[in-house]
Amino acid sequence: MTASHETTTATASLVTAETLRDEIAAALTAARDRTAALTDCVDETDLIRQHSPLMSPLVWDLAHIANQEELWLLRDVGGLDPMHPEIDPLYNAFEHPRSERPTLPLLPPGEARSYAAEVRGRVLDVLERTSFSGRRLVTGGFAFGMIVQHEQQHDETMLITHQLRKGAPVLTAPPPAPAPADAISLPAEVLVPGGPFTMGTSTEPWALDNERPAHAVTVPAFFIDTTPVTNAAYQAFIAAGGYDDPRFWTPEGWDHRQRAGVTAPMTWRRDGGQWLRTAFGVTEPVAPAEPVLHVSWYEADAYARWAGRRLPTEPEWEKAARFDPVTGLSRRFPWGDDAPTAERANLGQAHLRPAPAGAYPEGAAPCGARQLIGDVWEWTASDLVPYPGFEAWPYPEYSEVFFGPEYKVLRGGSFAVSPAVGRATFRNWDYPIRRQIFAGFRTARSAPTDAGGPPAARSGLTVSR
Repeated sequence: MTASHETTTATASLVTAETLRDEIAAALTAARDRTAALTDCVDETDLIRQHSPLMSPLVWDLAHIANQEELWLLRDVGGLDPMHPEIDPLYNAFEHPRSERPTLPLLPPGEARSYAAEVRGRVLDVLERTSFSGRRLVTGGFAFGMIVQHEQQHDETMLITHQLRKGAPVLTAPPPAPAPADAISLPAEVLVPGGPFTMGTSTEPWALDNERPAHAVTVPAFFIDTTPVTNAAYQAFIAAGGYDDPRFWTPEGWDHRQRAGVTAPMTWRRDGGQWLRTAFGVTEPVAPAEPVLHVSWYEADAYARWAGRRLPTEPEWEKAARFDPVTGLSRRFPWGDDAPTAERANLGQAHLRPAPAGAYPEGAAPCGARQLIGDVWEWTASDLVPYPGFEAWPYPEYSEVFFGPEYKVLRGGSFAVSPAVGRATFRNWDYPIRRQIFAGFRTARSAPTDAGGPPAARSGLTVSR
């Protein structure tokens, strides 16, 4: 199989410039609506406060979103003069680490909102006169799509800030639908056949540089969990002394677990005979059927070792999510090439929690695995490295400066991720100690050469409901 076996329907819907403008305008509006919801729900004191040294003040995110939009869409695409060049250094993420940002002379909330609104109004004017041809940056609306994704990624970051924020709840959302009746009978794991598949993309118009180019990868047969690991299964790991046995931890992980005093997922605490968690200001019993959330790579890896398994590699994860053995093609999404819907995946902060394991059968991959898109980011075993033929574009700071063994790759998105980002080729990464992100995991194992199908569910790995 060659890289040409990637499906190309990703561009089929972008038929005319008018259609593309409408899609871009809708995506820009959706992102801004979410930004407003995350910043309008708190007072000015909360906007300017740093709720955690790991995160920026919300007002920094708000103005940074606008500043990046001005830099790329007004100055570069539109050729307009800078509006406020003096603030550029304040909102350069590489110039000021998050811990320093509260000390900067940031725009106050009212000015930040006015700046964002003025930039957006001018951007919509630029959009109307952009031809989407003649420059790589505008072909397929890429620059606009990049900014949409940038804002939506900061919306996820701001939601993390809300998770770390102390005080009364300010965000609400309905819970996801319960898992369907067949979830109780799902196998613990599914078989993904060995052989080549096309990883990455060369046709997705808004794909970012680390997703490119499409290239052939051969993956031996393996089994992967049908659903993400649940809270109930993770509680079994805790009860079995998993946090106290160095055999299950890498040396670095064991050292971190001891120094940081990690004994459970980030938001969990023991109260008598039950586990409680705090989510966006609400404390409640841990839901056994939901995927475990707020665990680091070290914790995920230790669980997998305890279970006699391992984390999937990044190519394994993507093959499970995209490969269709009937056609031999790699899909845009596990379910096919059509865009995400509420019936297929838990995305867009529509629900402020993962859905129960086994949900969204309409979003299942050809291998039978569910919830590969949405619900929780999934840690993989892989370091962040460039694909063969990688080109840093349109700027090296998006991906290239992060390549190396310091960062582990996460795939699949979470409930906090926008559909604009929640595609099967999207790559996320973070330090293996990170727990504030909306991350969980599923486990895998190599298949014997004569594997013909998944075995019966095993104790401790069966999806708990």
